Amino acid sequence: MNTFLVIVAVVLMIAAVVALVRGIIAFLRTTEEDLKHGGDGPSPNQLKQNKAMMHRIIFQGLAVLVLALLMLMGRG
Repeated sequence: MNTFLVIVAVVLMIAAVVALVRGIIAFLRTTEEDLKHGGDGPSPNQLKQNKAMMHRIIFQGLAVLVLALLMLMGRG
């Protein structure tokens, strides 16, 4: 069971890094036009950034929960 949880934790950590890189790439592709988009709501590029960063937060949180479960299982 521990081996399975370690694998799950590693996969979640990799997914968090991938989401982070995707968010940074979307941020770097931001143009002046995207910044001036303003009043009409978020631009498609801003939505990509937000989505990638939200995925990163979710993956990080799940990884922390799996690691906490591993620590609790290691006590017994």
